[in-house]
Amino acid sequence: MKKIVSTVSFVLAACISAFAAAPLTESKGDGLYGITAGKVSMVIDAGKGAKVLSFKYEGKEVISQLQRFNAFGSTFWTSPQTEWNWPPVAEYDRNPYEVEMKDNSIIMTGQISDKFKYSIRKVFTAVPEKNSVVVSYSIVNHSTETRKVAPWEITRVPVDGLIFFECSSKDIWPADVMKFTDKKGCAWYTFDENKENRKINADGKGWLAYSNGELLLVKHFPDIKADEPAPNEAEIQVYVNQGKTFIELESQGAYTTLAPGESLTYTVEWYLLPYQSDCKPSAKLVKTVKETIK
Repeated sequence: MKKIVSTVSFVLAACISAFAAAPLTESKGDGLYGITAGKVSMVIDAGKGAKVLSFKYEGKEVISQLQRFNAFGSTFWTSPQTEWNWPPVAEYDRNPYEVEMKDNSIIMTGQISDKFKYSIRKVFTAVPEKNSVVVSYSIVNHSTETRKVAPWEITRVPVDGLIFFECSSKDIWPADVMKFTDKKGCAWYTFDENKENRKINADGKGWLAYSNGELLLVKHFPDIKADEPAPNEAEIQVYVNQGKTFIELESQGAYTTLAPGESLTYTVEWYLLPYQSDCKPSAKLVKTVKETIK
């Protein structure tokens, strides 16, 4: 009997050890890299601006898979947009990034912008015990001048679902662009199709959530004051593309002064969890978000 118990204990220990040693990061070829954190997985394309192409919970996808020119996946820009207008700066959004892989993280470093003299660095870190991925973005000032800039994350999701964040709808601007309702201290938006592109701004409380009926995506980021974003920008933004295409979940950090050679870092923790719902506002959804990020 002692031998049997010892054998079982040995096998169990070996299994636990193998699980603990399982690689959290991997190269998938063709510029694609994967990171796994418990039951969630993420795929990043280093060859196309280090965009996040996929974020899944046990194989269920939450990122929009619609490919529209360069408007796909999750990306990162500098703010304010008035500095570069459109399209996004190639070195930030489209060009290849250099890659360094570690056991539980992937570091991607972009090129220096010829015109704006900033470079972007992204660090993706797996947090298996929380089923989350922490994404830390850095903006480096390579110019010879002291300048001001803010960080800006943009994540595209399908149009089917419910978006909510902690804010009163009366404080969302511009007013009456999108139909937000108030419940349980949050502003809620359910997709409504329109021929026009629409975008709103809000001062939130450091989180932004999206529920599609099966999954709940929660972004947790620094809660900044209303006067801290770049001019005419905001901590939280939601952009709805025309027709029935995609929605952008956007967050921005503080407008920061950078001397030559200095950098700023902006960190967003991505959570994805199973959540069956009818995509209607509820106290339970708000409670789930707050318990997730605490």
